[in-house]
Amino acid sequence: MTENGVQLLARLDACPALRDVEPRLFCEDGPGDVGEVVEVYGPEGTGKTELLYHLLCRCVSPLSSGGLEVEVLFVDTDYSLDLLRLVHVMDHRLSSACSDSGASYESVLRACLSRLLVVHCSSSSQLLLTLHYMETSLSTRPCLLFIDSISAFYWPDRSVGSARQDKTLGSCAELLGRLLRDYKTKVVASCRPIRRASEHSASHDSDGAFLCRPWQQLVSRRLMCSRQEPSAAGARSGERNPVFSIRCCSATSACRSLSFRVTDRGLEFL
Repeated sequence: MTENGVQLLARLDACPALRDVEPRLFCEDGPGDVGEVVEVYGPEGTGKTELLYHLLCRCVSPLSSGGLEVEVLFVDTDYSLDLLRLVHVMDHRLSSACSDSGASYESVLRACLSRLLVVHCSSSSQLLLTLHYMETSLSTRPCLLFIDSISAFYWPDRSVGSARQDKTLGSCAELLGRLLRDYKTKVVASCRPIRRASEHSASHDSDGAFLCRPWQQLVSRRLMCSRQEPSAAGARSGERNPVFSIRCCSATSACRSLSFRVTDRGLEFL
């Protein structure tokens, strides 16, 4: 099936804004003529994966359940995507959609999963080839791209040499820049700490400098995740679910913070 210029422009105009994906995180409008890159930063155990699942479910879920009903390409560089957990998080969202539309749960779930394309990458070269594939097939593929995580190949590439490391990630950033400009692609990429932060520097300030400059220049928003220490009252009451914080920063607005808790049904903003 071919696509003419009018159909291409109509499809690109229909690409969802980040504010539509999650208004509590992205409350302000970004640039309308290009795409955006969101970096979800934090060490292990700070809720990054659950946050990605939350955003992913909102993208592929039907409109009747408050979703966007759009296609997503999920690039799994850590081989850690838990589809059972993703379906479990999606379950309570779909139950209301099924009751309203009268459709069976299986058919609605199948439609949601059909909007999700998962690609596994085991090297930075495979990641670069995947982005090339996305560029050549974007006329029929999604407008949203998830990468978990963009820093997965830092040390394997570093062992070969810093020049190759910067070249490969720089090539990925350059290609992503074209996707942002030409197709208004929205990119959500997780990033974990590369080195242990020193006692005198914040982790998000010290680790961000170790990724190549083209990637740093590409990022328009950062969500920095951390785990809150349990309060004395919470410890006495026996709260099981820890509370996590997100510090939302962008070049166009002041930083702000939100808190959430991870439950069996997914994210619960506080």
